[in-house]
Amino acid sequence: MASILFTALFYFAAATLAGGLIFRIRSYLATPAPLKIPTTPAPTTQGGVVLRMARELVFFESLFKGNLWTWGFGMMFHGGMALVLMRHLRYFTQPVWSWVELVQPFGIYAGFLMAAGLAGLWGRRLFVDRIRYISTPSDHLMLALLLLIAASGLSMKFLDHTDIIGVKAFFLGLMQLNPQPLPASPLLYVHLFLVASLMIIFPFSKLLHAPGVFFSPTRNQTDNPREKRHLAPWAAKLESEN
Repeated sequence: MASILFTALFYFAAATLAGGLIFRIRSYLATPAPLKIPTTPAPTTQGGVVLRMARELVFFESLFKGNLWTWGFGMMFHGGMALVLMRHLRYFTQPVWSWVELVQPFGIYAGFLMAAGLAGLWGRRLFVDRIRYISTPSDHLMLALLLLIAASGLSMKFLDHTDIIGVKAFFLGLMQLNPQPLPASPLLYVHLFLVASLMIIFPFSKLLHAPGVFFSPTRNQTDNPREKRHLAPWAAKLESEN
């Protein structure tokens, strides 16, 4: 029964995640940007914009300039999560890619880094007055969900070992539309339920800043209003009609 329920849950979660992301990204693409509003100092060429976006995505440049504590906790969380996700690729590949094998030792302890970063970000929302004032229940819910995912994953590694061969067979079966039994483990059930919940919530939450940053006019625009007139599509249409 658990295998059937989690099979249905993950198919639903994957469909919701994919459909939600497509819907939200389409809405971002359709949102007009009628004004030139790049955050200065901004690059004046398209190549400079690409470099700026790369620095923002990899090093969180604007956050580093804004608040070092938040930047530090953010880097711990995102860096740890990236290594954890790379390590988890072994459950979805057969044979396992060589670079995924190299990541395995680092990915184990990256879970602690991820959890520490989340704890720091949550503490910021709890103990910094100006941040606590603007925090909403959904902000705390997202942090709690991510922290529980990290804690349950670490618990399966260090407290209650799970049949990882069976887990891999389950997910490979899902990918091949050939569902396999899921190992019986209450802690595994909790972890997978939390992960599926995150997949369902992700397209409709603030966590969507991951793809959303690419559509931010303050980041993706060149600072060249003198060299090139910025004209929104609807304004260009009106101008051509007149």
